[in-house]
Amino acid sequence: NIIRRQRQELQLLIAELKDRDRELNDMVVVHQRHIQAWEDDRQNILTLAERCSLLTSELNERNAIIKSLHNKLKFLESEQDNDKTTLENTQQKFKELTQKVTDSSAHCEALEEKNQSLHCSVLELSAKTGQLQAREQELLTMLQLKDKALIETTDQITEVASKFKKLESALRAAKSEEFSLNREQHDLKLTLKDLVFQVNKLKDVLSEKMKESSEQQAEIIHLRQENDCLRSELALAVEEVQRKDQLYQFAKSKQLRIEKELSSLRQVCIKQQRDLHFLHVNLESCQNSRQ
Repeated sequence: NIIRRQRQELQLLIAELKDRDRELNDMVVVHQRHIQAWEDDRQNILTLAERCSLLTSELNERNAIIKSLHNKLKFLESEQDNDKTTLENTQQKFKELTQKVTDSSAHCEALEEKNQSLHCSVLELSAKTGQLQAREQELLTMLQLKDKALIETTDQITEVASKFKKLESALRAAKSEEFSLNREQHDLKLTLKDLVFQVNKLKDVLSEKMKESSEQQAEIIHLRQENDCLRSELALAVEEVQRKDQLYQFAKSKQLRIEKELSSLRQVCIKQQRDLHFLHVNLESCQNSRQ
């Protein structure tokens, strides 16, 4: 009865060990699947991280280009302000020169009128020469004075005419300079419009890249969360495997103890069989002797 009960217990233990072994094999398969999935997720994360790094470097390059264009735009705006200031100064000088020309023209007209009046006076004096013989010396003196004034007036007229020519040449130079400044300002405005268009275009590209980068960062965060969940599940699975390994070690030690007890019981049974055989032989010998 003891041997049968121990055999039943051994059979139950062996069946339980087989079940445990089957469960361990299933857990190993699941663990390998988890490890493979974790490795795939890790490769995806590395790929996404490399792509994010490339996008970040490209974004930095675009930011540098935008910064240089912005600096260039500031430089062009400052040059435009300087050109505008120069143009205003030139216009002011042109107005001053125009005013001077106007004043010189008025002065020239006054001198011409005076010259005309003097010429008329000379004609009148020459017509009255025959009648005013008595006052000839006085008139000659007056005529000399008039001639001197006429010479001075002629010199002034010549000087004003030269000044007027100089002012005309300065006016032509100012007009040509104003034309060149207007043309340069027009070219600068076209360049500025082109630069503003390029900056707006780069801003649109930058916003698209920023949107794509934010989406990829959200995807990376989601993958990291999934990776953390998988790691926690893997830790739980490893802990469960360790517990099952401990149970397996306990069952194995129990099996060793049972095997030792079985071997001791076998030895006891062998001894009992020997004693029974010895007793049976003695009984037969006793029966034979009695007979």
